[in-house]
Amino acid sequence: MENSSRQSLVAQSWVARTFASIVDHPWVCWSALVLLIALAIGGYYRPTWPQDLWRGLKPLAIEKEDANQKANERRQTPAMNVERNSLGRAQAFLVVSSKQFFSRDGAAAIRDIVDTLEQQDTIASIQWLDQAPPLNIFGLSEPILPRGQASPQRFALAKEKALKHPLVVGMFMSKDANTLLIGINFNWIFVDEDADCTTHVIDVAKKTLAKHPGVEMSFEMTGGVPIRIALLENQASNEFTFQLIGYGMILAMAIILFRGFIVVLVVATAPALGVFLSLGFLRYFGWEDNPFSQVILPVLLSLVGFADGVHMMVYIRQCLSEGQLPKVACRNALATVGVACSLTTITTSIGMGSLGFSRSAVVREFAYSCVLGSSTILIAVLLVIPLACCTGLGRRLAKGADRGIVDRYLQHIGEPVMAVVRYSRYVAYFAIFLLAVLAMMTFQLRPDDRQSNALPSGSEAQRALAGLDSTMGGLEVGSIKLNWSEEGADPRTIATVIDAVDKLLDQEPLLAHPLSLCKLLAALPGEESAVDKMPMAELLPPPLKLALYDPDNRQAVVNFRVKDLGTAKYKPTFERVEAGLKKIEQEHEGFTCKMEGGPIFRWRNLFKIVSDLAMSLGTASIEILIVMGIAFRSLKLGLIAIIPNMVPLAAAGTFMAIFGWPLDIVSVCSFTICLGIAVDDTIHFLSRYREEQQHQPDRKLALQQAFQGVGTGMIMTTIVLVAGFSSVLISETRDHRVFGILGIITLISALVCDLFLLPSLLAHFDRAPKAKTE
Repeated sequence: MENSSRQSLVAQSWVARTFASIVDHPWVCWSALVLLIALAIGGYYRPTWPQDLWRGLKPLAIEKEDANQKANERRQTPAMNVERNSLGRAQAFLVVSSKQFFSRDGAAAIRDIVDTLEQQDTIASIQWLDQAPPLNIFGLSEPILPRGQASPQRFALAKEKALKHPLVVGMFMSKDANTLLIGINFNWIFVDEDADCTTHVIDVAKKTLAKHPGVEMSFEMTGGVPIRIALLENQASNEFTFQLIGYGMILAMAIILFRGFIVVLVVATAPALGVFLSLGFLRYFGWEDNPFSQVILPVLLSLVGFADGVHMMVYIRQCLSEGQLPKVACRNALATVGVACSLTTITTSIGMGSLGFSRSAVVREFAYSCVLGSSTILIAVLLVIPLACCTGLGRRLAKGADRGIVDRYLQHIGEPVMAVVRYSRYVAYFAIFLLAVLAMMTFQLRPDDRQSNALPSGSEAQRALAGLDSTMGGLEVGSIKLNWSEEGADPRTIATVIDAVDKLLDQEPLLAHPLSLCKLLAALPGEESAVDKMPMAELLPPPLKLALYDPDNRQAVVNFRVKDLGTAKYKPTFERVEAGLKKIEQEHEGFTCKMEGGPIFRWRNLFKIVSDLAMSLGTASIEILIVMGIAFRSLKLGLIAIIPNMVPLAAAGTFMAIFGWPLDIVSVCSFTICLGIAVDDTIHFLSRYREEQQHQPDRKLALQQAFQGVGTGMIMTTIVLVAGFSSVLISETRDHRVFGILGIITLISALVCDLFLLPSLLAHFDRAPKAKTE
């Protein structure tokens, strides 16, 4: 009966006939594989060859015209607007820790280190505390650190003055005077390698320090450039390691489950080739440097391809065990499992591709890479496995088909599954209730983002961030930009507004070291208030004055430091500050106050990004529902399938809520991707269930036969997928570990739902109308 149903399906469905015809034209398929491999190799070695070929084919006149047009565009493009160096901001920071800065030897050492760094070709400029202007009404030049053979008393007095200097404390030095922050901007013309921006700076500092025996100092690098380099180095080191571990675990689990090396070799070849092709194709689009694509994408694609390959191989072995010839078995597998795999690829691409609507460029590139990779994996599975099975290897695949671990215990697993079906009504409503409860828990999650989460645990950049949080009030700088109209240009009024902003920021304990024009004026000698000292602003050095107060452009800036505590922690603070700024605008007509800076940008956009991703998750769910409804020609089946695929996501969300994990970009990406993967087993089960329904009117028997047909593949693919996701749990990066943990929870929950909830839902809700039954 089962064999005839497969043959009838091939005869009835033109889609099935199309897929089955792959084995009828082997040379065409082999030629296609060779062409794809050649294209991938071109992507690895020279991804620009299509553009180079096009330029070689273009007529000379057109090439000259394009060159003239580009030259005109360059001439018409205005020069880059070089802005003044903002206080507290630089491309990198050298964090120096010592208790000897305000001593004769310590001051000489740190000054020698700075002078040596300034002589390096790779360094364009340096900002440090000795450049801070003196706070005296005469503008006399007086360095923060005394020079020469100054006495200990003079160093003690200099330290006391420095601790009262609003520009020094918080911007260049900690409150305890034991940490200095040296801002570094690089001359990129002379930067040849990443080490020039990290280890080279520290090596120069250590070599210079060695000239000053008796002085103890420690050095760490942090800031935008070092953090970016740390991320890239971590990705490069993890790329090969986790791929090797992931593939090794997949291969080991497959050998244990299949109990046959030839079977594993055939099944593993398809995803391995698919990953090779996908990574080569990515280079044509410049997506190979994406942080997710380097570590997660190869393992993810191999898991998806291996899952489809397992389903196809299980079906082929069942056909071979029934006495079918290898070619007939492959035709039937392509006509049934091949169609189901194509449908799973569509749903997986929808789930992954929905991330393409994100505001984050990294997430968008990852989404496009996943869609391209999943499509390539499908082509590899549909071509490699059937073609390999049609060779001499096909006759050896049926050996040991009944000796697999899952096959031997499938009947024992099926007994509790069918026992649950007897209470389908209660189980069905319990599934709906469970989804509602887990969804309520998931809705308690709140968006958050921390810069240190993307860094390897214990790395120098992460340690420096944590240290600056405690000593300097944070590394990142936020700003409040004040603008005023011509009517509000009275200097005293301007000072009053700046002072109001200072008082607003002083009330927030999480905002450290506010720096403004009024702060500097208040530190000048005299008993008057900062507002009364406004005429003394002309005595400040012009660069410093213009960095905080620019009357010609009618703007002023108030800077403050922000710790790496997470966006959720700062959300109430920023909301209070924003409300206070609106109140100041209302009290002083003609003034506008706007919050700016990296922390402010993430606070405003993180919620939008996460909301967009959550919306894409909902959109993907609806699209998958529509696709499944069209594929199975039943909206009812599409609605039924939503419940067992939403419960795993809600379970993972509940896990996050219980353990206090935030909802960040990584977790939402994991949800969306796991939705596309988890729905695969549901599609295979529904496809087999509809096939059995054509010849078995009893729903429970049809469910039992469907489980016997695809249960082995479902369990084996989940085991292999979980093993693959487990490979990233040893990563040093928190984001990778979160992705792996959520993936494991989602996949295990999806298997439980597909085995116990989906059959009960089908048994209770998928009932034929009474008249049709009669």
